[in-house]
Amino acid sequence: MKSSLLTRLQRNGVLYLISGLILIVGIPLYQGLVLAAQGYGASLNNGGHTGAYLAWIGNHWPAFLLYRILLIAAFALMISLPFSLYRIIVAQELMEQQESDEEQDEIEDENEGDDEDGDEGAEEDEDEEEGNEKESEDGLPEHAWRGKGFAVLAVWSGSAGIGLYVLGNLISTVYLLISSQGTQAGGQLPDGFTILTNLFLVTSNTVGIGLLALATLLFGAMIARGGRNLWPGMWVAFGYVGIGVTALLSGSAVGIASAPGEGQAPLTTPAIFLLGLWVGWLGTMLMRLKPEE
Repeated sequence: MKSSLLTRLQRNGVLYLISGLILIVGIPLYQGLVLAAQGYGASLNNGGHTGAYLAWIGNHWPAFLLYRILLIAAFALMISLPFSLYRIIVAQELMEQQESDEEQDEIEDENEGDDEDGDEGAEEDEDEEEGNEKESEDGLPEHAWRGKGFAVLAVWSGSAGIGLYVLGNLISTVYLLISSQGTQAGGQLPDGFTILTNLFLVTSNTVGIGLLALATLLFGAMIARGGRNLWPGMWVAFGYVGIGVTALLSGSAVGIASAPGEGQAPLTTPAIFLLGLWVGWLGTMLMRLKPEE
């Protein structure tokens, strides 16, 4: 693995670890110690499309804004995660392929040991091929994506899902803060409030989370499929946990799509918590990566 790629992955690992800690520690503590004490849970008893909820935001907008900032920041910090996993999977498979080719070459050299001139010619041809092979900035071959359609799909699905989640929550936060000004509990909601909040919620928590779930499924399956022959034990376990993350994220996305007025589904909290563990786990493993000797 090239030093430039290794440095980038280690740097991204720090971001993923911070993201995971926000999701599994920061947000639950903030909800329990700050929001609950200010009556946030009571305002959500009848879903998020009530005057009471909007009035609560208007009266406690700093606490609400900080909560949304934490949530948006946690997902924004993992925006490069799909590309990091793609690079790792491609690099691992390329190294395995290179080792297999070297073993095959050794066998062929032993079988053709009497023909020294032929061997020298073959080695020269291989050197020319290696010299002609271009590498991208991160040290991977220029066309490393060829033949890895599932990995490419996972990259763009995950990136789109995280982007939609961040964008949907960002727009929703601004809209709720503006709409909450002057709203009284039990008062009339702004025109189109329910439609717009449903749209923002479905965009972020159904479409965005659904696409992210597809990415975790594909990445997890590709790592699990390689098994111990290709990956260390911790990475294999990481792949299987990724499939578990997919199940919870998918259930949450479907639940919110079925009843967007509720604000979240029963599986939303455990799904976000397990996602945070998975992302933090990846961050820890990336930070511990070492160059090959």
